[in-house]
Amino acid sequence: MKVMIVVTHLLGTGHLARALTLARAFVAAGDRVTVVSGGTAVDHFDASGVRLEQLTPLRSDGTDFTTLLRSDGTVADERLLTERQNRLLGILAEVRPDILITELFPFGRRILRTEFKALLEAARVMTPRPVILSSIRDILAPPSKPGKVDYADETIGAFYDGVLVHADPEVVTLQQSWPVSDALNARLHYTGFVAPKPASGGADQSQQVLVSAGGGNVGDAVFRAAFEAAPHLPELQWLLLVGGSDERRAALADLAPSNVSIEAPTPAFRQMLMSAAASVSMAGYNTALDVLQSGVPAVLVPFDDGGEVEQGLRADALAALPAVQVVLQKDLTAAALADRVKAVMAAGRRPLRTQGMDGAALSVEIAHGLRENAP
Repeated sequence: MKVMIVVTHLLGTGHLARALTLARAFVAAGDRVTVVSGGTAVDHFDASGVRLEQLTPLRSDGTDFTTLLRSDGTVADERLLTERQNRLLGILAEVRPDILITELFPFGRRILRTEFKALLEAARVMTPRPVILSSIRDILAPPSKPGKVDYADETIGAFYDGVLVHADPEVVTLQQSWPVSDALNARLHYTGFVAPKPASGGADQSQQVLVSAGGGNVGDAVFRAAFEAAPHLPELQWLLLVGGSDERRAALADLAPSNVSIEAPTPAFRQMLMSAAASVSMAGYNTALDVLQSGVPAVLVPFDDGGEVEQGLRADALAALPAVQVVLQKDLTAAALADRVKAVMAAGRRPLRTQGMDGAALSVEIAHGLRENAP
């Protein structure tokens, strides 16, 4: 089958990472997969076997998702948005997918609704019409207005055959972060968590604390706290994996204590977690799964800028596990971080979680089944 996945990440890079994990699962099942990305390019992500098409990239102005910026920080104009839409429709016409998946939309990315709606309308009149699915993570940003819920329900009803919820319902359900109507509930398909295959190794434990904040430009508060906490635990080596530009990393390196080093994010991150003494990170979807799969003692600092609550909800759920502690950004001090790192290390490593982690493969099964049973 031919599969097309459309994703635009505006702040962090987790949406693209999850979309590519899903894409690789379709490839493994023998499908031809095209991923269309509308966010900033991420060179270190694994796109093995996937045709990756890059639209003119857009990003948000920090947590202000009402303004779209070009890569250079200038505001995107109508000409650019029209160019993106035309390219997207051209790819659709060329690929003629059997399965079309929109990542997050229509539960988010409403600022790009003109682009997405044009895609959906064009797909709906294709012959044969592709099965159209939405792909969403375990926890969504709760809607600030009832109109957002109505918009999602109306759009799902008009265009979509189903919604892939990448969560284990025994752990978290969509209802915990998003009002689920009866009509929407009938179209939900829980897939389990979408995670890459577990990393191997981990027999030789290091004295390294891995500090990460995804591949984007967020996380400065976490990195600054790590700088200040590192001298409190001089027996540990702290490795900060800092996204963004080389200039950003260089500026931070100038401030680093002697037991702190700084590198760019790396595909080896998950392997490194297997032997790390501890992890300090935010609580995004992909990082949370990395923590679960590796069993690494973890301190979570949920991202809450601009009133964001998604990571806080996820961190609260993980805090019930052994060797996991949470520090809110407002409480993030050198002493607090050092104390939490010592505490989770003393608790030891957890068993590696395997249950409910095959969401990518189950997503493929669900999508194939919907395609095979389509009129």
